[in-house]
Amino acid sequence: MEKEIEKVEEVKTTEKVEKTERKPRKSNDKKQPRQRQQKLYEEEVISIGRVTKVTKGGRHFRFSAVVVVGDRKGKVGLGTGKSNEVPDAIKKASQAAIKNIVKVSIVEDRTIPHEATGVCGASKVMLKPAAKGTGVKAGGPVRAVLEMAGVKDILSKSLGSSTKVNMATATLNALKSQRTIEEVARLRGKKVEEIR
Repeated sequence: MEKEIEKVEEVKTTEKVEKTERKPRKSNDKKQPRQRQQKLYEEEVISIGRVTKVTKGGRHFRFSAVVVVGDRKGKVGLGTGKSNEVPDAIKKASQAAIKNIVKVSIVEDRTIPHEATGVCGASKVMLKPAAKGTGVKAGGPVRAVLEMAGVKDILSKSLGSSTKVNMATATLNALKSQRTIEEVARLRGKKVEEIR
């Protein structure tokens, strides 16, 4: 009887040995932490609005966001987004803005080539080139768009409706209409000196 008990104990101990002799699990040392990609464009939120939808069951609230993105070197874009939460709305708006990026003509890395007026709906925005050291003389959405575009010296005036989305779009339209003297000369097939 004692021999049988000894055998059973031996079997149990060998099982334990077998269990402990397993290979260790693969460590995750090789996996490097995921590096976040640097954002190509800076973004600025122009406005966040709460949109209410009245249904039979009650009111449904959603949020709309208007975001302007740019690299401060002549590239700028505007986008809008809607979602049930504010961060999601901003994310959608910035994605839309990145899709709508346009190249803007900037002279001497600081101002615009000539005066221009942008229109969107009832909003009208006038932009004027300014002397060095003037700064960005603009307010609200106009300032946000101009700063993201990389304009450093400019004068501006809002001449119509003050709806933020339309003002920002009007500013963008005015910037899009800018042409440097080199571009105009190329379009006309003339030299820069002939135009001046």
